Amino acid sequence: MSRTALRICPLCEATCGLTLTVEGTRVTGARGDRDDVFSKGFICPKGASFGAVDGDPDRLRTPLVRRDGELREATWAEAFDAVADGLRGVVERYGANSVGVVLGNPNVHTVAGGLYPPVLLAGLGTRSVFTASTVDQMPKHVSSGLLFGDANAIPVPDLDHTDHLLLIGANPLESNGSLCTAPDFPGKLKALKARGGTLTVIDPRRTRTAKLADRHIAIRPGTDALLLAAMAYTLFEEDLVDLGELAPHVMGVEELRDAVRDFTPEAVTAACDVEASLIRTLARELAAAPTAAVYGRIGSCTVPYGTLGSWLVDVLNILTGNLDRPGGALFPQAATDRTPRPAGPSHGFSLGRWHSRVSRHPEAKGELPLSALAEEIDTATAEGEPIRALIAVAANPVLSAPDGDRLDKALDGLDFMVSVDPYLNETSRHADVVLPPPPPSQSAHHDFAFNTLAVRNQVRYTRPAVPLEPGRMAETEILARLTLAATGMHGADPSAVDDLVIGQTLGKAVKEPWSPVHGRDPKELAAQLTGENGPERRIDMMLRLGPYGDGFGVRPDGLSLEKLLAHPHGIDLGPLRSRLPQPLKTRSGKVELLPRPIADDLPRLRRSLDERPDGLVLVGRRHLRSNNSWMHNVPALTGGSNRCTLHIHPEDAERLGVRTATEVRVKGAGGEVVVKAEVTDGIRRGVVSLPHGWGHDRPGTRLGHAATDPGVNVNQLLDGSLLDPLSGNAVLNGVPIEIMAQL
Repeated sequence: MSRTALRICPLCEATCGLTLTVEGTRVTGARGDRDDVFSKGFICPKGASFGAVDGDPDRLRTPLVRRDGELREATWAEAFDAVADGLRGVVERYGANSVGVVLGNPNVHTVAGGLYPPVLLAGLGTRSVFTASTVDQMPKHVSSGLLFGDANAIPVPDLDHTDHLLLIGANPLESNGSLCTAPDFPGKLKALKARGGTLTVIDPRRTRTAKLADRHIAIRPGTDALLLAAMAYTLFEEDLVDLGELAPHVMGVEELRDAVRDFTPEAVTAACDVEASLIRTLARELAAAPTAAVYGRIGSCTVPYGTLGSWLVDVLNILTGNLDRPGGALFPQAATDRTPRPAGPSHGFSLGRWHSRVSRHPEAKGELPLSALAEEIDTATAEGEPIRALIAVAANPVLSAPDGDRLDKALDGLDFMVSVDPYLNETSRHADVVLPPPPPSQSAHHDFAFNTLAVRNQVRYTRPAVPLEPGRMAETEILARLTLAATGMHGADPSAVDDLVIGQTLGKAVKEPWSPVHGRDPKELAAQLTGENGPERRIDMMLRLGPYGDGFGVRPDGLSLEKLLAHPHGIDLGPLRSRLPQPLKTRSGKVELLPRPIADDLPRLRRSLDERPDGLVLVGRRHLRSNNSWMHNVPALTGGSNRCTLHIHPEDAERLGVRTATEVRVKGAGGEVVVKAEVTDGIRRGVVSLPHGWGHDRPGTRLGHAATDPGVNVNQLLDGSLLDPLSGNAVLNGVPIEIMAQL
């Protein structure tokens, strides 16, 4: 007998509502939930394959512990005993910083990943923290921190209401959106055009998104910041700057005018390979539109000037008065956000509070560059101990970080490693202990991070669609026990972690004058929390303290977990709205348009005006049926156009003697790969493209399907030396490479 169950899809940032068909304990089908308040029935191929992802037979079912050099099945008790012994021995001998922590992209797709890593890091006290952010979006965090005082205050385009959308380095028809949570992004772009709006796409590839655009500009990779700076120059030169209602909240306009004076359209045109007249047209159209939004993503982040480009995206939104207004770029407000504090000066945002040990890379947002992980393990210096133990949570840096071969060898030299991962993959195969979380159907779901980036304010929560299988452990309990084992509290009840967080959070809230629970008894408030377990009690607390919450009875119509559970398809909280100055946490209490670190980095951008690549450069790409290296083990999500091939323009192919399906050798600073070519005019001349997340050919993994068509690891072409200096983000696009046709 089959039944249906609701589940929010955890397989990309769109967070669509699903209706699952369940037979016994097996998910046999998935369709879009038409009653979902946010996605309204939309589903993509990943969501439709939820059952195949959930039931992948290669998923680990029990912990693995290394004995006599081999990973063998073990009990949970044996696994956590080994974790406690391995980690605490390293901490006691070498100090907390000798334990590295790597957090992968899937952490932001789970309840456990949202609730427990911050507690783990705080309890462990290590500064050796690395995440997927520094091979993705860290430039946007840094630019937002410098502009607005909060690295997580990221404005998103108001897709449902804008008249003019300029996308740079973004391909939402394939990614479903990124740092912009929007179910049915394709439908929203089509609706924009249907209501008479304009869509402009700037990308060296003619992507599916570019094909939908009114105008596609095939820019030279890595020059996004130059083009955006020239647009800002044009706004000043032609007296098109109009901050409108933003004016009282912004400082530094005249300083910015002076800072971009060298970036004329004529000065940047040769570097960008975009005509000066077209750059001026882009600026004029942006200023003339009734409402407009500029949105940049991974293609404009993973380049040498990623932070400057991310900053200029918001500079253009500000100079045209489109920041924080409907139809422009607005700050979402999630239901689990902290209680809004009164507007006014705050602590601001700082960079470089500490540095990596070997190359002295500055931290950003509490993280060091993932590109530096290998050298932090394998290189001795006088600046302290190398990393001797590693905690990897849902991370596969052997594929996602530059120079995976070096990292592969470095991981073998660790004293101890624990990996929380459902697969034995290219990274977890090195672990001494592997702790496998259950399939997503057996976990509850709420989107903490993605609701702070959503194009409409809403809140949804789904309990597990399938009971936890005997012998499995909930991911929340795994991470709670891992936190206890790593911080010297091994053996304590995992509920102690949740109780600690609840006590600390409520203890702080009752002391804040703006809090709805100011002056009340924290223990009395804790006793009011509802939920079946510690994680649900924490969610209830966050909802009740949040911007829409009931304030523990102060606002009877407000949110609580109990109210949310009564609305299984979610609760709509309305369209995005203007919020300034409340989100600002700068020291001035205003948008600081030209922060000092940005001003200090602009001379580097000026020097690039005269730079021209002599040969081919590399860019990445992704496919709708893929999300990094997660899903290559699912047959339904591979094959067809989702293949690891090298896209190359016909003219470049003819010059090099390359034909479709022939193997070519691609060489970069970090190594070389051999891959099949795919000749296409969907990429500009002088540029080639390889997708990321492939390279499933290393021994010792248990990825049966992925190994049948492993592809190549594009990040092996990189040696990790190229970084955006402000954010530490890896440079993955616009990288010089050489190609030799195979005989």
